[in-house]
Amino acid sequence: MSQNLQRAFQPAMLGKLELRNRLIKAGTFEGKTPDGVPGDQLLNFHLGIAEGGIGMTTLAYCATESDGRLNDQMMFMHEGIRPQLTATLQKLQATGARVSGQMAHCGNFSKNRNLTRLKRPMGPSRQINMLGLPAGMPFAGAMTHPQIDEMVQTFYDAGVFMKSVGFDAIELHMGHGYGLSQFISPRTNKRNDEYGGSLVNRMRLPLRALEAVRKAVGDDFPVVAKISLMDGVRDGLQQNESVESAGMLDEAGIDGVITSGGTSSMNVMKMFRGPSIVHGMIEQEKNIIMKTGLKIMGPKMFRNYPYEELYFMEGAQQVRDRMKNAKLIYIGGCSTMESFEKVMSAGVDFVQLGRPLLADPAYANNAKAALDAGKSYRSGCTHCNRCVALIDSPGGIRCPELHGDESGRMN
Repeated sequence: MSQNLQRAFQPAMLGKLELRNRLIKAGTFEGKTPDGVPGDQLLNFHLGIAEGGIGMTTLAYCATESDGRLNDQMMFMHEGIRPQLTATLQKLQATGARVSGQMAHCGNFSKNRNLTRLKRPMGPSRQINMLGLPAGMPFAGAMTHPQIDEMVQTFYDAGVFMKSVGFDAIELHMGHGYGLSQFISPRTNKRNDEYGGSLVNRMRLPLRALEAVRKAVGDDFPVVAKISLMDGVRDGLQQNESVESAGMLDEAGIDGVITSGGTSSMNVMKMFRGPSIVHGMIEQEKNIIMKTGLKIMGPKMFRNYPYEELYFMEGAQQVRDRMKNAKLIYIGGCSTMESFEKVMSAGVDFVQLGRPLLADPAYANNAKAALDAGKSYRSGCTHCNRCVALIDSPGGIRCPELHGDESGRMN
């Protein structure tokens, strides 16, 4: 095997933080924080991956405030979960893995009825809140300037908390149609003030959020950002503007950029590729209105994008060429050792993995052992996407093909 493939399994620096290899568990909400509290479900899930040799695992979703959650089962950063979160982090770090927290705010994409600060979900512009329709929250409002300032403050406060509780790094979620992404995308940002219009204006809030987090954690604490290379809709964010936004983040001092794509709110299959998740969502959905809506509109909402390896590689290479200092963190169909070799050869610094780690939590160790033996290795993931629909199921997300039935028990 080539020296480039060996590089994927060697120690590397992310800012001032050393990781034991270049493989990172992608930040994904796994549905393992009942009532928004980290406990054994979350710990055991990530412990398998940490013990399996991953360089860094990512806890998600870490909302900056209670109203920043898509639903009330997600964590938000507050003192009430400090003991549980500290214990979780310490046990994961004891394996030799580092732990990042994916900091996010839902903006106007929410079905959380337990709002505390806000009366309704708020984003850059007024719009229909499709996710909130079945929950009786059909409308989202446009944020005022004081409300934008309040959101920025929640990023600062969350940054202070996350560093103090023991995270090794922070991943700012600026993609997939969530709060910061809503300001970046021309599809969802229709403002005509300094936060709307040009890309410079649409990036103003995301850059303020980065500045607030950097102030909270200091220059030596790694902060990376996940972006969408494209929204996947005609009038949404396109790749050329996304590449430029990565350059802005680089110039603002970000330590790394994760090049994802698609949106949870408008075109989620652009993110996943492979078989549509609609049938699994219909099966899991408990709300009769939402279930009916999925049956009628699902086939049109969830488009068909055949799976292929390295499906975001072209955009990632453009981001690599645009940035001068930040690390490039690839995600998107990098699930084979042949793909690892290609991305390492192309100058990628780190790789984030999602579905392959559901199939094989010890993928990092198993792949490294195979490499040392001069063999190839695959996780067993078929990219069937059945795992994705289980996010709200008992026990949360898992690989039903290899590791669990629909009750949440492990086979």
